[in-house]
Amino acid sequence: MNYISIVIPLYNEESNIESLHQEIIESLKEKLKYEIIYVNDGSVDNTNKVLKNLSHSQNLKIISHKKNLGQSKSILSGINNSNFETIVTLDGDGQNVPKDIEKLANIFFSSKDIFLVGGIRINRKDSLIKIFSSKIANNVRILLLDDDCIDTGCGLKIFSKEAFKKIPFFDGIHRFLPALFKGFGYRTTFVEVNHRPRLKGVTKYGTTKRLIKGIFDIIRVKKMLRKK
Repeated sequence: MNYISIVIPLYNEESNIESLHQEIIESLKEKLKYEIIYVNDGSVDNTNKVLKNLSHSQNLKIISHKKNLGQSKSILSGINNSNFETIVTLDGDGQNVPKDIEKLANIFFSSKDIFLVGGIRINRKDSLIKIFSSKIANNVRILLLDDDCIDTGCGLKIFSKEAFKKIPFFDGIHRFLPALFKGFGYRTTFVEVNHRPRLKGVTKYGTTKRLIKGIFDIIRVKKMLRKK
């Protein structure tokens, strides 16, 4: 049986954690060996309390940041505390569907020369402005980075920890993993996954600010790939 470390960044997701946790357990029962690593990224709601209530669960780790460091650094914290060589990332808002983990894992483990499998959200359940801004950023990224991933913003991915650690880390790296893996010579592939509307909590998405930062990060990645 294959082993995976599931890294889930959390910021003020008190209302989504318990249902997401149970869904992961039910989805992977007798299919994969796993550990779940929740990274509480400086939440100011009851996220920490909810996580403590889950602490009796098997194969569970809880990492806490004293302040909000962002999604990339949360993923890095999870990876640095993981036991297994294969990493799965999953958003903590419940919009990714845990049963799709098995689909990505089957592709990843079926080939020794695939180092990242990314999800492509079908029938995306986000606001029009969020979808529109993502399309702008995706088009710019594809044009400038020769990237073949049409949905780099999908949080559901599975990848090699060893390969990840060979790529220079920067804040914002989680949006560019497919392009970076490809640029550093690691084969990637993609598969359609489900996407759900956020049922609880409030999105942490800042459209204009995130779009501008994303474009600057594209320039950074392009320079990085030129120098490698």
